[in-house]
Amino acid sequence: MMDRRNAIRSIGSLAGSVATVSPLIAESDKFQLRYILSSAMYGYMSLESILSQVSLTGSEAIDVWCKVHGNQREQIDEMGHSVAKNLLAKNEVKAAVFTRYPLGPFGLIEEMRKIHKNFDAEIIVCGTTGPSEVKGKEAKKVVQEFLEKMKPHIAVAEELGMIIAVENHSRQFLYHPDSLRYFAELNQSKHLGVALAPHHLHRFQGDIPKLILDLGNENIPFMYFQEHSDAMYNKASKEIEMQQMPGFGGRLKYKPILGALKAIKYIGYCEIFMHPVPRGIPILPTVEDISKAIIKSREYIEKSLAEI
Repeated sequence: MMDRRNAIRSIGSLAGSVATVSPLIAESDKFQLRYILSSAMYGYMSLESILSQVSLTGSEAIDVWCKVHGNQREQIDEMGHSVAKNLLAKNEVKAAVFTRYPLGPFGLIEEMRKIHKNFDAEIIVCGTTGPSEVKGKEAKKVVQEFLEKMKPHIAVAEELGMIIAVENHSRQFLYHPDSLRYFAELNQSKHLGVALAPHHLHRFQGDIPKLILDLGNENIPFMYFQEHSDAMYNKASKEIEMQQMPGFGGRLKYKPILGALKAIKYIGYCEIFMHPVPRGIPILPTVEDISKAIIKSREYIEKSLAEI
């Protein structure tokens, strides 16, 4: 995709001095988001029932979650990897991402080898570690130490052609905008990036577009479309809980975020997401209801993008 975009831009640059770029080329270079469906949105529902929803929700792949948020990764082990592979093929779905928080950033090597071999996975998502919510010079020091410790794991990701995406999660070191900017400055590997979570940047909402520009495509292989809410942690009405998702009445301003993604010609995955209370339950009672909610959010995002 990157080669294709670069080629189109080069053609446009050459043609611009003598003629207007053709409508065909302009349309080919139109910015589009790439959506991925989170299995955790369906709680512990069967992987088979979720796979049929991938294309329906406008997604091009699935993100396979493990307990406690979902249990589809455990389902894959129970049914056997060959059976799961056939099930994915039958539904014409790629398991492009596996979210594996319990393993932590330093426990991913064995899992990366398994999911790459059996499913040709592209990205593995986890959290970080170390001191909580550091900033300033301390953030720089902690980021440097983390990148050094990650070298053996990055080497395996490079060997496999995968990317490790670490989330900017609260109560972890990769949280404050300072730590994210130092990550952008110090990270030298295209096989390590950030799973960018705006809901964990709610205290710094105004910084999000600039952080996207600072991190760039090379450091954001994956991002969430989710808004912070107290309903992430405490039982609330379903109406309030759903406000975590785009288009359900939340306060997060998506247009500046989408404008920044458009400015960097973002090519990573976007995941429409929310946290139910308690974890592990589906966000709504039925598969159809869940997919309709995701479609509503995607339509809101696409409408907002078109208005930029």
